[in-house]
Amino acid sequence: MSLNIALRRLTLSPQRLLSLLSRPTQIVVAIALGLAAAVLFAQMEGERGVPPIASGGDFEVRDVKVDVVAKDADSARKAGWRLAERQAWKMLWARTHGGAGAPALPDSQLEGMISGIEIEYEQIGPTRYVATLGILFDRARTGQLLGVSGHVMRSPPLLVIPVLWDGGSAVSYERINPWQEAWARYRTGESAIDYVRVAGSVADPILLNAGQIGRRGRLWWRVLLDQYGAADVVIPIARLERQWPGGPVLGTFTARYGPDDSLIGSFSLRASNDSAIPKMMDEAARRIDALYTTALNDGRLRPDPSLIIEEPVDPEALAIENAADLPIEALDVPVESGMTTFAVQFDTPDVGSVAQGESLMRTIAGVRSASTSSLALGGTSVMQVNFVGGVDALRAALQARGYTAAVSGTTIRIRRAATPAGTANAP
Repeated sequence: MSLNIALRRLTLSPQRLLSLLSRPTQIVVAIALGLAAAVLFAQMEGERGVPPIASGGDFEVRDVKVDVVAKDADSARKAGWRLAERQAWKMLWARTHGGAGAPALPDSQLEGMISGIEIEYEQIGPTRYVATLGILFDRARTGQLLGVSGHVMRSPPLLVIPVLWDGGSAVSYERINPWQEAWARYRTGESAIDYVRVAGSVADPILLNAGQIGRRGRLWWRVLLDQYGAADVVIPIARLERQWPGGPVLGTFTARYGPDDSLIGSFSLRASNDSAIPKMMDEAARRIDALYTTALNDGRLRPDPSLIIEEPVDPEALAIENAADLPIEALDVPVESGMTTFAVQFDTPDVGSVAQGESLMRTIAGVRSASTSSLALGGTSVMQVNFVGGVDALRAALQARGYTAAVSGTTIRIRRAATPAGTANAP
C-alpha cells in the first residue's frame, strides 16, 4: 500500500501518525512534506517581474556629471546638486532649441521646476562630491519657458512584450530579467509611443511569455490586447552573447512590431562585463524607443486593422485557433469510423524535439491530429494521436521512419532506432 493511500485511510492526526513511524521514516516524510511546500510556495510566490515606474511626462536630462569640493561632505553634496540643476537646464534648452544659449534662471526658480533627482552614480569624500545625476523637470512648469506644449501627441496604446535571449533560451515576463527591468525603468513620458507596460505578476507570465510572439492567429491577439487595453503590440528583443565568463558581453537588439513580428530595425551594443549590462540595457531601451518613434513618424508603426474587435469573439473559434498555434491539449475532433486515440510517449530533451515529434506523427497517413498533452522537457512527453487504423499499421509507419515502437494497449513508446555505422536514418 502506498503512503498516500495509507494517509487517506487513517483517521489519526498527523502528529500521532508520525509518532508511530520509525525515526528514518519520519525524516523521509518530513523532507517530502518540506519539498512539497517549497514547490507550492515557488509556484505561487515566485518573483515574476518588475512593476513599471516613471510613466509621467516629465522632461528628463541624464548623465549630468559634477565634481565639487567644499568645506565638508554635506556642503559638497548640496553644491553638486545645485550645479547639476544648472547644467541640466542648459542641456534641456539646447536639446529643445538646437544648441541656443539657455536664459539664466535663479536657483530658486530652477528648484521649483525640478520634480526629482536620480542618482546614477556618486562618491562622497570628506570635502569632495563626485556624481552622475539625472534631473527631472516638471513638464507643466517647464514647458512654457521652453516654448513647448505641456502635452505631446502620442501613438495608440501599444503593449510591450520585451524578450531576452540569454544562454540559448528566451524569457519575457516568466521571471525577472535585466531586459524587462530596463523597460520598467525607462521613462516613457517623453516618448511619442504610448507604451502599455505590465508588472509581470499574477497572469502576466502565462499570457505574455516568450512563446506568445510566435502566435499569428488574430482571435487570441484580439482578446489579449483587449485585456490590457492596447491597440497593438511592440516586441523589443535583446540577445546577449558572452565572449568568455566575466568578459565582454555583446548585445544585439531588435525592434519588432505586431502579431506578424514585423521588423522595424536593429543595432548592437557592447558591455565590458556583466556589471555593465544594466547600463547597456538602459541605452538599448532608449534607442529602441527612437526606432519606434521614427517608424511612427514615417507611417510604418500603425495599428493592425485586423486587431480591431468589431464583434464578440466566438469562444469555440478561439479554442480551435489556440490549439492550432500552440498545441497543449488534444483537440476534440469528430470521431471517424475506425479512429483510435493513442497515447504516444516520446523523448523530449529540448523544446525543438516537441515540434519534431508532432511533425513526425502528422506526416503519417491516417493521422488526424497529434498534440502534446503532457510536456516534460528533458524527459518523456506524451502525445495524443487520433489515427484511422489499427495499432499495427501505426507501428509499421513509425518503423518505416526509423523508430522502434513498443505497444501496450493504446499506449505506444517510440524511440529513434539505433543507426548502423555508415548508414543514415530515414527522415
